[in-house]
Amino acid sequence: MIYEKNSSTKRFQFGVSQNNTAKKAGSNVFTISTRAYDNDFYSTPTTQLSMTIKEARSLQSFLNGALPVNVVSE
Repeated sequence: MIYEKNSSTKRFQFGVSQNNTAKKAGSNVFTISTRAYDNDFYSTPTTQLSMTIKEARSLQSFLNGALPVNVVSE
């Protein structure tokens, strides 16, 4: 079963790709990429961070514990 999902904001693009039957390296990956944005500090479109789904779940756990539950709009 193949699962892919992508989402983006003004400055970042997020993607998940999972293949439950594949055991090859790189078949289950989470990526965060920067997007070019009107001469902004973060406008380096080639910057990308990739991690395994296991590492992404660890990051998710950390963020869930570190960020407040009540989100305040910026």
